[in-house]
Formats: sequence, C-alpha cells, structure tokens
Amino acid sequence: MQEYRKYFSPSQLQRLIETTPSWGVDVLTIGHYVHREHQPYPDPHHPTPYHFDWQRGRVLPEFQLVYIAGGQGVFESATVPPTLVSSGTAFLLSPHTWHRYRPDAGTGWEEFWVGFRGHYAEYLMRQDCFDPQQPLIRVGFHTELLSVFTRLIATSRREGVAYQQIAACEVIQLLGLVYASALVENTYQSREEQVAQQACCQIQAEWAAPIDFEALARRFNVSYGWFRKAFKTVMGVPPGQYQLNLKLEKACQLLRETSLPITDICFTSGFESTFYFSRIFKKKLAMTPSEYRLSGALLAGAASKASGG
Repeated sequence: MQEYRKYFSPSQLQRLIETTPSWGVDVLTIGHYVHREHQPYPDPHHPTPYHFDWQRGRVLPEFQLVYIAGGQGVFESATVPPTLVSSGTAFLLSPHTWHRYRPDAGTGWEEFWVGFRGHYAEYLMRQDCFDPQQPLIRVGFHTELLSVFTRLIATSRREGVAYQQIAACEVIQLLGLVYASALVENTYQSREEQVAQQACCQIQAEWAAPIDFEALARRFNVSYGWFRKAFKTVMGVPPGQYQLNLKLEKACQLLRETSLPITDICFTSGFESTFYFSRIFKKKLAMTPSEYRLSGALLAGAASKASGG
C-alpha cells in the first residue's frame, strides 16, 4: 500500500462544517507511513501541531488512533511509563494529554493513524474499555482493521459526495474493532487462548519466513500435539494454515496494488517456488494469480466508467 497523509487546515474544516452536516465524528488527519530503520523520527513533513521533538513530546487538541502494523518501538505518556510496543499494538491518544512515541532505530515501523473530534467521538471514547490512563491496546495482526484504514484513506483521496459522513462511519468502525480487542484483552483467557494468541503474534511477526512450529511449541512449554490442537480450536485453522493464509493475503494485496511480476510477488510473499505458489493460490482462491490480477483490473475499470472517469 502506498504511503499517504492528509491534514485538514482550520479553513477547510470550517468550510466542511458550514456546507455539510456533521455526524459527530470529524476527521482531522489520516495517514499511512512506513518509517524505515535508522531514519530520524518523526519525519519532517508533519505540520504544526503534529510534528514533535522527542525531548519535548507532544500534546494534541484531538483524539488519535494509531495502529502499528509492523516493526516495534517505544511509547510514553503522562500516564504510561516508557513501554515497548510491537507490531499489532494500537494506541488511543486523548486530547490535551502529553505523549511521545517512536520506532526502534533498528527495525523502523509501519503506522496508520487517524485524528478526529466531535460530540459523538467524545461519547464513544468515554466507554469503559477506552481508558485514557491505559491507551495501549493489543490488537494483533488485524486484517479487517487494515481494510477499514485502507477504505478510509481511499475516501479521503476522493473527497466525493458525503465524504465526511462516510469517513465518520469508517472511523466509528475502526473504534468498534479496537473496542472489541479491548474487551478480549480485559476478559479471562484460558491457557489455550493465551498460547494461541501469543503464537499468532509470533507468526504475524515472521509470516514470510520458515517457522519451526515444534520449536514454537517448546517456547510455551507444551507438546507440539497440544499446541496444534489448541491453536486450531481457538483460531479455527492449524498454525501452518494460519501462516499460509497470511502469505496469500499479502500476495493478493500485491497483485491488486502493484504491477510487480508474479515471480517477485511469489518470493516477497514467502513462497519458495512459483509452481507451488500458483498451485496453492488456485486451490485456495479458485483462480490463478494472473486471473486474480485481471479480475481486479476489470473491476477497477468498471468502477471508473460508472463514475465517469
């Protein structure tokens, strides 16, 4: 997915308020950025008041939801001591609360964010699971959350009819997904659920590499048979299939969003041969990678014609 950022100036926001009805959730900024290792953070393109210096930190006048999709780093706020955050962590920033965060220099990270305000946003953020004293929420590798962020960015790019209202609905959906994750985090978990969820995080972090699942089971001090059964019971599929699904999701994304040769997509997605990649892709999706790419192009062309593009 391409990097993207958008910030609304006070005059733009005022014009939107005057010309379109507010649904109580006004989007102020939206973005996706891959911060590569050994680069200064934050990057210099953030405008005031979003840019910040690590020593001073930052205070925002709005809510922000930040999701770390890859890499790791550190988060600190007025209520949270310096805390390691890894891939799959979301943090909810509250207005007028000091905070700072940055990626580990050796890994960098990939982040999605949305800033918002409004009377309905304030109501949602008062719900029990959204504790401003504990802004970090473990979400994990969440394909639906990424999908909604992608739609929100597409909505922001178009600025079509009822743009702000559609964006408001998408922010509400994001908060709903994070809320569900917070409920799970605050609920008692069995040993099977704990192991399965921790294993998921490990698989998500290393999804493109060969994983020794027997060694992973030993890290949890359980037998491989117990581990595989527990994982399948909780996640619905065995650990190997779970990793394969992640690889296929990545391959599908690259087929939709890039013009990379299929051979490159095969290896980027963690497959060891184009023959196996094509065979398993067709088995799971009932079409070849080339057919999948073509079907996406045909749908995009039809949508463009329908909109007059």
